[in-house]
Amino acid sequence: MEIPKKGLIDLHVHLDGSLSFDMARELAKMQGMEIKSEEALKRLMVVPSDCQDLNDYLTKFDYSLELLQTEKAITYSVCELLKIQKAQGLTYSEIRFAPQLHIRKGLRQEQVVAAAVRGLQGFSSSLILCCMRGADNQALNLETVEVAREYLGKGVVALDLAGAETLFPTKKFESIFREAGRKGIPFTIHAGEADGPESIWAALEFGASRIGHGIRCLEDRTLVRRLEKDKIPLELCPTSNINTKVFKNITDYPILKILDEGIKVTINTDNMTVSNTTVRRELQLLADTFHLSEIEIGHLIKNAEESMFENKK
Repeated sequence: MEIPKKGLIDLHVHLDGSLSFDMARELAKMQGMEIKSEEALKRLMVVPSDCQDLNDYLTKFDYSLELLQTEKAITYSVCELLKIQKAQGLTYSEIRFAPQLHIRKGLRQEQVVAAAVRGLQGFSSSLILCCMRGADNQALNLETVEVAREYLGKGVVALDLAGAETLFPTKKFESIFREAGRKGIPFTIHAGEADGPESIWAALEFGASRIGHGIRCLEDRTLVRRLEKDKIPLELCPTSNINTKVFKNITDYPILKILDEGIKVTINTDNMTVSNTTVRRELQLLADTFHLSEIEIGHLIKNAEESMFENKK
């Protein structure tokens, strides 16, 4: 079947993983940096077929982050990404990024977020601010929580936790999300992607209302029942999970098993450039591989609409 060309939604898309090559060249030009060739940009920004795991995948963000260290660059990038998404048939998008990764040249996290908010023009969209997994960034994460509170309902709709899940387990970041809960900030957490069910359990115990990825939930029957009972949406990103070798190929992807369990599923890109994908392409991949019907695809799109943090403001 053919996927609808309009009315699509992306709830899990990273700004720094979704800069187009044209955007990268324009950002370099704006900042007097070397303008790289198409081949160089592909090598720097797109994951190769021999990617080993999530940690390897995350190296493809390095160059984009070099380009995103000024207010002008951040505003431009959010605005341009939304134009691209609109042209792809999206009617709503929740773009996520980590403010603390954009302060290398002296910006404060608040300035980073203000710049991103200015980019939310002419398209229904919101921002999710990512705290980062790390060994010594507690203060930076708490600052992200404070900025999220300041901009909640003013462009920002939620918090997240991103980064190397196996190196820095979810359970170690409880204090950050307890603080978010006290401040009334909703959040999703990357969990059950590189790490197993214990990561998802920790996210739920903290109070997460959505799970980023969560694809490994099937390894724990009790967890499956909890996700179904509480109607916790999973932000699935199929191509990304194949890239990071969570599954060997798309035919191994357990979308049908998860749907059969009654778990609420949304389909997203994760990183449009790093994974070379779009929401429509993700849905088409699943439809073609698993022979999903028009009704089933429509249900996945409807799930995304019902799961938007925008609805919970």
